[in-house]
Amino acid sequence: MTGISGTNRPAWQAESTHPELMPSLKESLEQVVDPEIGYNILQLGLVRDVTIDSEIAVVRMILTTPFCPYGPAMLENTRLKAEEGLKMPVRIDFGMEAWDFSMMEEGLGGDWGIF
Repeated sequence: MTGISGTNRPAWQAESTHPELMPSLKESLEQVVDPEIGYNILQLGLVRDVTIDSEIAVVRMILTTPFCPYGPAMLENTRLKAEEGLKMPVRIDFGMEAWDFSMMEEGLGGDWGIF
């Protein structure tokens, strides 16, 4: 999977299979904010992939830490917002990939003095 310029995130499969749905999906997902960090899940690079077939979308997502106290609420909020943006059922596939600061949008780490 190749990355998206300026975002430090991998390309989502749905960006090539259903590009017409991506603007509304991204707009909806931007509303899901990590309450401890203060950035949305796209800025943090937590959405690792989105796939869509004729009946359901699957959002593969990770958390900044597997023990995030807000994790269950963020996963459910992501599912609801993705359904709102895509107008179809969505399932969350919780990935075990370890998150790190390099997954954040370019330039955001400067706020923390890491980039």
